[in-house]
Amino acid sequence: MRSRKRVQALAIAASALTLASGLAACGAGGGGSSGHSINVLMVNNPPMLELQKLTAANFTKQTGIKVHFVVKVEQDMRDTASTEFANQSGQYDVATLSNFEIPYYAKAGWISDMEGIAKSSSFDQSDILPSMTKALSYNGKVYGEPFYGESSFLMYRKDVFAKLGITVPQDPTWQQVAQWAAKADGAQSGMKGICLRGLAGWGDNLAPLTTVVNTFGGTWFNSNWQAQVNTGGFKKAAEFYVNLVRQHGEAGAATFSFPQCLNALQQGKVAMWYDSTAAAGSLEASDSPVKGKIGYVSAPHDQTAQSGWLYTWAWAIEKASKHQSDAAKFVSWASSKKYEQLVADDTKNPSTGGPTNIPAGKRTSTYSNPTYLKVASAFATPTLNSIKNAPADNPGVQKRPYTGIQFVGIPSFTDFGTNCAKLFSSAIAGSSSVDSALNSCQSLAQAAGQKQKK
Repeated sequence: MRSRKRVQALAIAASALTLASGLAACGAGGGGSSGHSINVLMVNNPPMLELQKLTAANFTKQTGIKVHFVVKVEQDMRDTASTEFANQSGQYDVATLSNFEIPYYAKAGWISDMEGIAKSSSFDQSDILPSMTKALSYNGKVYGEPFYGESSFLMYRKDVFAKLGITVPQDPTWQQVAQWAAKADGAQSGMKGICLRGLAGWGDNLAPLTTVVNTFGGTWFNSNWQAQVNTGGFKKAAEFYVNLVRQHGEAGAATFSFPQCLNALQQGKVAMWYDSTAAAGSLEASDSPVKGKIGYVSAPHDQTAQSGWLYTWAWAIEKASKHQSDAAKFVSWASSKKYEQLVADDTKNPSTGGPTNIPAGKRTSTYSNPTYLKVASAFATPTLNSIKNAPADNPGVQKRPYTGIQFVGIPSFTDFGTNCAKLFSSAIAGSSSVDSALNSCQSLAQAAGQKQKK
């Protein structure tokens, strides 16, 4: 993810490319008859759009394999992918999926394993961060290769905090964050203390909220699949999150997702932001108004030592694809060290290219690349530490029957999670109470838990 200015520039270019790609894909019917054409379904975020821009002149030129991209906004892309992979129609050869989908898509037999790529010395799977490989594996086999990875951390205005006399430790608590938000609220004209996502979505407001739930001692379900939403640590976390953003958060918080919070921090409208480590590249880009002014520390915690999430946009190959070899070649290139260097050297177009745009967070070697470290020194180590320390195996204080830090790793979460997200967004907007949201969400989660238990 990159700055709003870059997002807009890339989105304009992508709209034309998406239309052309969509028409080409319809005519291709899953690939050309020569076997040297593949269809790739992917999300429309800036790193993916840069990949789209670089593919023809590099991958296609080197391999002869044409790539028809179908680019969609995240939710539309997820909906299309879930239908496509479940039906196994073979329309798409490759798609961008996350560590939420890939394990259960693999279990369902919808995607091909990537053992051939993983065992290739030229790809160097050992260079992929272990947490990423594990998150994209099922039954000991790799089923996805990451394009970029992320965790979450706290970003704050160093200059503003210095004037307020606030010293930020490397491992802050949520109680400290709340105190700082109160102090920083109004520190500059129009500035609020913190930005937190309020936009409804299981991958939007529920992502940061669930990390707060984990560290406050809560969980979505206990070990018997009994919902725990309107009680204990979950209730405490929800009340804390909603109250914090309503008292010291951005105006209109119920409509804010990643791009809006990024813009708010860049424009001096907020003093802090808790969100994805992927934001740092935009904040430190050459055209960023706050370049050099942002501090980066671990995700705030409470009862747990760490609380950052773990997420990756990764490539998956549809099992029904008739072009497995060509698809594997594309994935191997798109997740390679060579591609990262290509992005670092792509500086002709200032709206896309350059070292800060490297799709990082997936390879150890990225964090010893001098070209990258020259521009990413402020956030490279905090990002790497956040990913390495993300408590994927034990994100809370109790045993739970599901995987995932910021999500519940079961298919039904996309349904009940989205509906719960709407309830909490309503509470943030002030149109309903936190208790009402908790009670309604408890019922939704309990129904899903009972089905899962059976």
